[in-house]
Amino acid sequence: MTGAADNRPSRRKKATAAAGKAGATAAAENAKAARGRRQKSEDEILFDRELDQFPPELRWREWMLRVEAVIFAAAEPVTRETLARVVGKDCSIDLLIDDLREELTGRPYELVSVAGGWQHRSRSAYADAINASNAPTRGAATTLSEFESMVLMAVGYFQPITRAELSKIFGKEVSRDTIGSLRNAALIASGPRSPTPGAPYTYVTTRHFLSAFAMETLRDLPDIEALEDAGLLSRAAVREEAMAAVGDGEEE
Repeated sequence: MTGAADNRPSRRKKATAAAGKAGATAAAENAKAARGRRQKSEDEILFDRELDQFPPELRWREWMLRVEAVIFAAAEPVTRETLARVVGKDCSIDLLIDDLREELTGRPYELVSVAGGWQHRSRSAYADAINASNAPTRGAATTLSEFESMVLMAVGYFQPITRAELSKIFGKEVSRDTIGSLRNAALIASGPRSPTPGAPYTYVTTRHFLSAFAMETLRDLPDIEALEDAGLLSRAAVREEAMAAVGDGEEE
């Protein structure tokens, strides 16, 4: 009995210590959560989206400048969701863009809608001057061979499409190197697996593809059936040109 009596205070001490440790842990977690809430609140206060202290004209002007700064700094087209983070909740992004475009009238660059967002682009009238300068440019297009360009066009029109299906279009195997080159240029990516035997991957164009060719969506691609009806393009011609490109490459 004496031994049992001697153990009880020790057990109580352990239980008390465990409870204290658990309480301290909970208190620390609560304090951490509170600091997180305070930090978030402070961040929201530090970056004022609404600008309620400004008169309407100055508020609108500041929103315009913020949107232009974000688009100018971005490496890729900026989406509506991204721009909404720097302006008031009731601000019309479309009206801001319209006003920015009006301000850029007469400038050598413009604000264009591409790949589901907006981006600054130099006007085509100044392309010769830019090329003559030999200055490094942002987002310079990847140089593709003629055959790679033809394959990219086929992916654009017939996606999702497998490598085997591309080979059928061109009457010659489309190599993994060709696909790899287009993937490395971020112009195509893997799509869903094909339901055909072996379930090979298909290929689809990317958002960068839209940006590189100044398209907002794939609907901006010229209608291939209309081109065929007008005699401007035929699938047979695509195949013939591709074969000629392959032949030229082999001769080199």
